[in-house]
Amino acid sequence: MTFSLVTGIVWACSDSPDEPPVTSAASAPHPGPPAAPVTRAGSTPHSGARAASPHGPLPAATPLKLAIPSMVIEAPVIGLKLDRHGRLNTPPMSKPHEVGWYRGGTAPGAAGTAVIVGHRDTRTGPAIFLNLNALRPGDVVNITRADHRTAVFSVDSVKTFKTKKFPDAKVYGATGRPELRLLTCGGTFNKKSGYGANVVVFAHLKAVRKA
Repeated sequence: MTFSLVTGIVWACSDSPDEPPVTSAASAPHPGPPAAPVTRAGSTPHSGARAASPHGPLPAATPLKLAIPSMVIEAPVIGLKLDRHGRLNTPPMSKPHEVGWYRGGTAPGAAGTAVIVGHRDTRTGPAIFLNLNALRPGDVVNITRADHRTAVFSVDSVKTFKTKKFPDAKVYGATGRPELRLLTCGGTFNKKSGYGANVVVFAHLKAVRKA
């Protein structure tokens, strides 16, 4: 299964515990232009008219760590590049507890829609985003950046989309505020075709604090 980050660039999501990596087609446009302890927040409405972010866009800075308090997980963020076929490389299958960010895209907290991807599982067992679909509106996602700031995102919604009906514009389109998408494989696993869906977390920047 694949995730597309910019026109002509896709990420091959090869979460397959029993079989060799399998990819299927799913193209999409670009996600937007090339971020005191946090407590659980209330639900944020997710409607056609988006409210302005409580905090303005940050300058671009490399993300270093992802933390989701409600899931009690932390993960190093690695930069991902394109392979020779123009596809975004996956986080290493040998390091299932890392997540990846396309270094040519929007930095988390900067203007636009940043995208972070992670495996659901691998041949060796569960991976970092196994229970990503358990997130709920108002849950917090913290991204520690290289500029010593933490971009605090609030989850708006969690959706599962069939690969062949992936809503490109909804997931990657410009929103007018700094947003974050977390993506992993989802749906039912098929030995021949891999996972049949993508889990997508929609979140917006709600605050910034010192790392």
